[in-house]
Amino acid sequence: QVQLVESGGGLVQAGASLRLSCVASGQTDSLSYMGWFRQAPGKEREIVAAISRDAITEYYATFVKGRFTISRNNDKNMAYLEMNNLEPEDTAVYYCAGNRDSTRWTRENAGSEYLYEYWGQGTQVTVAS
Repeated sequence: QVQLVESGGGLVQAGASLRLSCVASGQTDSLSYMGWFRQAPGKEREIVAAISRDAITEYYATFVKGRFTISRNNDKNMAYLEMNNLEPEDTAVYYCAGNRDSTRWTRENAGSEYLYEYWGQGTQVTVAS
């Protein structure tokens, strides 16, 4: 089993930056792709970004528009989401997710929640206009 804990959320003004962190514990060697999802009030959870274990493959949702960067440090069992130029529409609970089987992951299904066996509890990001 793997446990994921997010941190770094908060209340910021539009145009500001935030860096979300996700620390993994437990059987971390089993982690393959790591992803960040978000869920805004009244909306379904959606993929934001994902990254392969070797950090060679990165995936971003189209709404990111070059504003966010996903990264990871396997030695520290950490994943990060650097968010710049935040917009009020980015207000959501952000979740870290972990995938065990890289053979199931493709860009076409990167946003499918069933691919990710492990989930954190989420961290709230609120962007004021």
